[in-house]
Amino acid sequence: MKKTLPTLTTDEAAEAFLETADLSHYDLSGMKPNTFEFAAKARQVNMRMSEQLLDAVKAKAAAQGMSYQRFIRQALEAAIGA
Repeated sequence: MKKTLPTLTTDEAAEAFLETADLSHYDLSGMKPNTFEFAAKARQVNMRMSEQLLDAVKAKAAAQGMSYQRFIRQALEAAIGA
């Protein structure tokens, strides 16, 4: 049985892990490409939503350890199948 990847909260922790880890021992089947997250953010979108929806988005994003803007970008990527 393969190990699950540890949660790495900093770039330094990730670099240290990758220097010593044998990734063949880890289950990478849940990995998915991150196609747009590292692209330059040159455009802005403004939208209106209910306060309840925004609060729910912010709570879900916080539970996943990310900003709500990044959470929304990832939800949009998932919606277009990227």
